[in-house]
Amino acid sequence: MSAETIAPVIVTLAVFAALLAVLKLLKNRGMNFTPRVFIALGLGIALGAGIQLALGLGSETATTALDWMSLVGQGYISLLKMLVMPLVFVAIVGAFTRTESTKNLGRIGAVVLAVLLGTVAVAALAGWASAAFTGLAGASFTDASVDASKMDSLQTRQDQVSDLTIPQELLSFIPTNIFADLAGTRATSTIAVVVFSAIVGIAYLKLRDKDSDQAAFFKQLIDSLYGIVMRIVSMVLGLAPYGVLALIANVMATSDYNAILDLGKFVLVSYAVIIFMFLVHCLILAANRVSPLTYLKKAFPVLSFAFVARTSAGALPLNIETQRRALGVDAATANFSASFGLSIGQNGCAGIYPAMLATIIAPTVGIDVFSPAFVAGLVAVVVISSFGVAGVGGGATFASLIVLGTMGLPIEIVGLLASVEPLIDMGRTALNVSDAMVAGVTASNAVGSLDRSVLNDPNARVSADGQQDL
Repeated sequence: MSAETIAPVIVTLAVFAALLAVLKLLKNRGMNFTPRVFIALGLGIALGAGIQLALGLGSETATTALDWMSLVGQGYISLLKMLVMPLVFVAIVGAFTRTESTKNLGRIGAVVLAVLLGTVAVAALAGWASAAFTGLAGASFTDASVDASKMDSLQTRQDQVSDLTIPQELLSFIPTNIFADLAGTRATSTIAVVVFSAIVGIAYLKLRDKDSDQAAFFKQLIDSLYGIVMRIVSMVLGLAPYGVLALIANVMATSDYNAILDLGKFVLVSYAVIIFMFLVHCLILAANRVSPLTYLKKAFPVLSFAFVARTSAGALPLNIETQRRALGVDAATANFSASFGLSIGQNGCAGIYPAMLATIIAPTVGIDVFSPAFVAGLVAVVVISSFGVAGVGGGATFASLIVLGTMGLPIEIVGLLASVEPLIDMGRTALNVSDAMVAGVTASNAVGSLDRSVLNDPNARVSADGQQDL
């Protein structure tokens, strides 16, 4: 790095450090978590745009500065990834150990899965319709571009799933080495951990009927693990404003604004479908005699966190606590729905996005997107491939590669749309989290355990730092 490069890098990092100090000062003065996250979002946008304007897109100086800033941004994401598997395990097993009666467990699981898979099917249809009826079907996006390294990465991931049939995909959900899956070595490791955790939970229930002392010891162990994991979660989430600042600054500094303008129609249509699916969620809530307005007010902290942090996994603890303490969902259902929703039936990443991409690219290879066979096949593939979508980064890309590969469609469009991916991913992530909470409310209401006194209490709220507001 030349002497001419060092000075701008130092200045950029000094500004970044100053903004981090501002966020720390706001925390010390007692500002609530959610406003600090949105302030970090605004500061990150300004900083990233300033870096690109002053240092240039892709310049050596900008790349070096962003590389140092990634210690905060990617470090935060790495900490969230670290927590995913332990959190899923203790949440699901804890749902079994906290259940006094087993008669409702099967019904809770069935309703949660029905809502998750039913809404992802609706999301797939909405994604298809949005592309088919707005002129996006067959669009070539000739003004967009993708670098060679991005395509190489996509091709590598595509090779991993190219020969994966639907039965083989379903088999991949079964853990053959739980320690490897806890380490996240496979694309379907999350759903494999979900399956293993459910098996452990069922084994606990059988043990409880035969040996209450051993079962009690195991329950105490899981409760202790749950407490420790949640304490670590609280510590990591406290870093969210700093991580958001660094992540959004990187997005703004590395985004090709010309490409974003060229792909503006795709972005607008994507958000229109996301809003439509939020309305579908509101209809489901209304069918459960839950006010959509009450839900949106109480769910806003966790939805806003998911929006700016772009991680369903990072929002998992807030998801569970919001369901329990603000929406009146019983503990077992909240743990089930939040954990299952992390890897099954994500409306945004596994539903809307793959369906839109498949519909856009299908006409270019001579497929009629209005064919009933195409639509039915697309929805079926989307629903099945929605199992196992990771909750932290790359889930939408993985789901899209499976859908496109299964349907025999080229994958280049995934790379072409990479420049606007972060913008759309924010809305998709919030939708994913909402879907899990709606599933929890529906299941809790179905088994008669929804505490409407909590639901209707305006003071029963959870802030985005995971603390109950009383």
